[in-house]
Amino acid sequence: MTREPAMTPEQARKAVETGIEVARDLVSAGARCLITGDMGIANTTASAALVAAFTGLPPERVTGRGTGIDDATHAHKVAVVRTALERHAAAVSGGDPLTVLAAVGGLEHAALAGFILGAAALRVPVVLDGVIAGAAALAAQALCPDAVAACVAGHRSAEPGHSATVDHLGLRPLVDLELRLGEGTGALLALPLVQGAVRVLHEVATFDSAGVSGKDALDGRAGVTA
Repeated sequence: MTREPAMTPEQARKAVETGIEVARDLVSAGARCLITGDMGIANTTASAALVAAFTGLPPERVTGRGTGIDDATHAHKVAVVRTALERHAAAVSGGDPLTVLAAVGGLEHAALAGFILGAAALRVPVVLDGVIAGAAALAAQALCPDAVAACVAGHRSAEPGHSATVDHLGLRPLVDLELRLGEGTGALLALPLVQGAVRVLHEVATFDSAGVSGKDALDGRAGVTA
């Protein structure tokens, strides 16, 4: 991505469509909540470039240490992200999300963006993992702003770009364990919280359904206090 677009526009579009198809197939098979995950090497670099492109933040603010690189390697990583953004400045400023994905993203980012769009279109929640999924969510938001309504931030990654991402998306991470593994682990840890919230919403009795009046509740609280 420092020399040429990472993908062709057609590759980016096909990856997005593939993600939509995967989400559709999972929901058709009965899934009522989807979870993002990825497997990749060095894709926090492309993620940082996407986060910077979609949020307007400088590379040094959103580029982290990934699996734990030293200071010199981190400085090089920041320089790589900056070089890529400068080379593709026209694409980044042009406002077309697919063009940005093709310029500095990866197939996994494009597919995850489609996955999120597919879930949102089917009104099924999708729990986001870390910085790679977050970067993809930025692309999904740019493609369809309403898609964020289907997203739940499973956790806050140790990567600085991820904090910038969830802030930009207006999401509140459910857990913060300083994870940097990825592969869907943070999102999976948050799933029981999402399931529990849904059960509380649908299964816990209200005063009306339990036949309890406001006066009864106040009297009971007074009795407990006494």
